[in-house]
Amino acid sequence: MGRIHLHKFGGSSLADADCYRRVVHILLTHGHSDDLVVVSAAGKTTNALYRLLALKQTGELWQQSLDELCSYQQELIEQLLSHEQAQSLRERLSSDKSQLISILKLSNISQYRQNQLLSFGERWSAQLMAALLRESGVAARHLDACQVLVAEDGPVPQIKTDISRQKLQQFLTEYPEQRIVITGFICANEQGDTLLLGRNGSDYSATLLASLANIGRVTIWTDVEGIFNADPNKITDAKLLHNLSLNEADKLAHLGSPVLHSRTLKPLFDTQVSLAVRSSYAPQTEFSLISPQTDAASAPVVTNLGQVCLFSLQLAGNIDELKRAFSDAEMLPLGYWQYGANDVSFACTMESQQQYSDFLNQHHQTLGINYFSQQDNYGLVALVSADANLYRRSFARLLSREALPLYQDPLSLVTLVPIKQVNVLTQKVHRRCAGPRKRIGVVLFGLGNIGQAWLSLFEQAVTSLNHELEASVELVGLVNSRQALLSDQAIDLGHWQSQFKQQAQAWQYPTLLTQLSQLSADELVVLDISASEQLSAQYPAFFKHGIHIVSANKLAGSGPLDFYNSLLQRLANRRLFWRYNASCGAGLPVQHALNDLHNSGDKVAAVGGIFSGTLCWLFEHYDGHVPFSQLVLQAKALGITEPDPRDDLSGKDMQRKLLILAREIGLNIELNDIELESLVPCELAQVSVTEFLANISRLDETMLAQFRQAQSDNKVLRYVASLDLTDDKVSAKVAVEAVALDHPYANLTPGDNVFVIRSGFYRDNPLIIRGPGAGREVTAAAVQSDLAHICRDLLQE
Repeated sequence: MGRIHLHKFGGSSLADADCYRRVVHILLTHGHSDDLVVVSAAGKTTNALYRLLALKQTGELWQQSLDELCSYQQELIEQLLSHEQAQSLRERLSSDKSQLISILKLSNISQYRQNQLLSFGERWSAQLMAALLRESGVAARHLDACQVLVAEDGPVPQIKTDISRQKLQQFLTEYPEQRIVITGFICANEQGDTLLLGRNGSDYSATLLASLANIGRVTIWTDVEGIFNADPNKITDAKLLHNLSLNEADKLAHLGSPVLHSRTLKPLFDTQVSLAVRSSYAPQTEFSLISPQTDAASAPVVTNLGQVCLFSLQLAGNIDELKRAFSDAEMLPLGYWQYGANDVSFACTMESQQQYSDFLNQHHQTLGINYFSQQDNYGLVALVSADANLYRRSFARLLSREALPLYQDPLSLVTLVPIKQVNVLTQKVHRRCAGPRKRIGVVLFGLGNIGQAWLSLFEQAVTSLNHELEASVELVGLVNSRQALLSDQAIDLGHWQSQFKQQAQAWQYPTLLTQLSQLSADELVVLDISASEQLSAQYPAFFKHGIHIVSANKLAGSGPLDFYNSLLQRLANRRLFWRYNASCGAGLPVQHALNDLHNSGDKVAAVGGIFSGTLCWLFEHYDGHVPFSQLVLQAKALGITEPDPRDDLSGKDMQRKLLILAREIGLNIELNDIELESLVPCELAQVSVTEFLANISRLDETMLAQFRQAQSDNKVLRYVASLDLTDDKVSAKVAVEAVALDHPYANLTPGDNVFVIRSGFYRDNPLIIRGPGAGREVTAAAVQSDLAHICRDLLQE
């Protein structure tokens, strides 16, 4: 059976003696007897070696820095090994120091000699780790990667995979059942000269060796737990990603991941090798796994680059030719932006800026580049996911005017913004797209016909609503006049009746408000689908607890002016929302229209209409032949009127609706400022329902007289609400009115509402809104619309 696991440990995992011991413990508890181990130079050793070269090149003294570096290595040996094991490494370190001195004394240090000098850190780490494993009682030996990894010279060495695979597998065959500790970062040409694989080269060594040895799993042990959905050093609530596809990981590495490097992942394509990223400081914690054979989308990841270079080109050719040229040269820009047929921009990292500039200068004629410029005052913010398209709209909404439009490919969304905006935008995108979904709890007050209609509608709409909002809107409360069911978990919309019956409890307002405030939702929205005056009186308490309200209940919007204004003040004092479109006209967009007129700069001069489906039905059917009282009784039998028909006939409901509209256009008036002519005789207003119905014929004489007068004037009777503003004076009335046969009130479908609005823009030809103004379905739809509006407002940054 072949070897199955390769472990790679970076410099931070080997920074001191305790780190080495921790690594050995990991290898003994998380590995197998024949695992491969790739190591980087311990701690900051590679930086120290680069510093030696820099001191040599500037003519400064380097001897003290070399002594300090060798003392650091000597201390690791003494702290970790017994005398016998240590003696061998002491002698080797002394010999290596002599070699380093010989190189640094050269008047001209060749590139190969520089590479040799810089490779000592990995060689020391591999020798020390193998010795420490042997001292722990397991078979282990070190391997200088220059013995098995053969490459062609070049700015980036190109591994000769066939010969390298043969050499590596031959070595592994000679030493079965042993842990092999291999140097990262280095390889050799066919002449045996040392070559460097570049920064992050040890990670590349690990995946390359795993692919050559047909090993199934590579684990990169580092100082972080894995790959997060944002940089945890910048985003405090960044979450660990447990799984990524190889394509997503590669894109993330390309766009600035602090953990991954594109070159590290390249050997994994077209293999079965999976890659784990784990913390050597907390090996028992969860980690990230990159799988080569899955296309499943991970959670979205937000990444950034603090500064990038933006090239702007004017092309005589087309952008496809430019992209092909970059691809042929194995150059992959961070993103493209095209502003016309010939104006193109692309971004690259600051490290590759010179490479791209040289490439454009070299190929400007063949690519038809008339002109190009570059600027470095931008940073990059990107989102990576196989489902990137799902987040495009949310991401785009966060862009400032100074941001470049989103560039999208199958795995990412990319924008450039001024450098100073990078961190702020990264945080916003993470909150909106990659952070935990905002949870909006909904509590329904009123479980009658309209409440039940809304529950059915919400069950149908909630999935698409959550998808659109990229949030979680959940029903968390059901309340009627006697009992309440509140739940931290979403109430099952398909079985709410049984759940309510089994779990609902009696309630009182102070206790209920406390329980609402303790629910775990990020935001709470109360739906008041009741006619309860007691409930509307609690609106200030709801607002005090930060709870938003949707009202079908008219009583708050038409309550005393001081109460109404105090509610508006509470809304202004904090980010709270109260919508009440269902309180007037049910689903008809009356208040939307008034707000649009206001926003357009128009001024409303008059609002009128028939705001009662019941009264519309009665007057559309009344023809003087059947007594009006008989029509009322017929409507009651059909369920068109309230149980007490006086609730409709009094006109009080239309009076309240007209007040709501008056206040919506900015008029500070009270209910009694609207003149009201009730259809109920005064002597029947206060009697019992039974007595009223027994004497209902008293309505007929007055109504018949009004009908005949209207008929003689070639008009029809309607029960109308009207409000007029003349010279800033308000005239408002609800009463029976005779209207012309061609008037908008004259020919309605029985049961409809009609609203007629006159304004500066709609003076001679008024704006008319007509349709069902009552009914459980349309009222429930209006409530749902208001709820969706509040949810969208809550999700705005």
